[in-house]
Amino acid sequence: MSDTRRSYFIRLYARIAVFLACLAACFLKPEWFGILEGDNFFGTFSPLHILWIVWVADMVLQIIPIKNKIALGSQKLFANRFRPIREKINYNALKDYVVSTTKSAYKVMLIWIFLILVIGGLYYGKVIGKMWLFMIAVAFYVCDLICVLIWCPFRLIMKNKCCTTCRIFNWDHLMMFSPLVFAGGFYALSLFAMSLLAWIIWEMCVMIYPERFWEMTNVSLKCSECTDKLCTQYCRKLR
Repeated sequence: MSDTRRSYFIRLYARIAVFLACLAACFLKPEWFGILEGDNFFGTFSPLHILWIVWVADMVLQIIPIKNKIALGSQKLFANRFRPIREKINYNALKDYVVSTTKSAYKVMLIWIFLILVIGGLYYGKVIGKMWLFMIAVAFYVCDLICVLIWCPFRLIMKNKCCTTCRIFNWDHLMMFSPLVFAGGFYALSLFAMSLLAWIIWEMCVMIYPERFWEMTNVSLKCSECTDKLCTQYCRKLR
């Protein structure tokens, strides 16, 4: 197991622990979730402040170039992770790749929007409250790494071979925090706004620097150059 994959498993276990702690708090410490109301973020301290800081830090690491300890799949938008091929780039093939993967990506987006609208319907129908919107976001927080380390349903649509080459790798926080848009308040909306910023930067880089996102133009993304060995399908030839 690679160091990167091992560290991601540790993160997964930590996220499961966070989910269980938050679930317990729903019944034992519901007052913690008062932070979700309006400007209560600035009024009193809640352990959820710590989680907010962790989440914001995670998103900051997605929008600044980091050389080490961050998976290449998340950082491939930056110039310091781009290793151009020696041959001349076939820009027609690159364009076809970008168009194809973007179409697949937005199929995923449409499915996700439908899911979020269902969640919004449950909230406005008073079936669930803000606390459970938060818990859905935390559940997505866990599912994010399950998709990376164990099995990802989005591969059925994206057809990508691994997470390193995934077109939507940095969509994770936008997906996680999209249920919070219905909750309002500084806590929820600040997380959603930050995740939207990370998504916009990613999408802009796909359009401006598409060569960084395709293994046929970025040597770093080739299986032979992989050091992350992050996901379960990282190298079928070795199985």
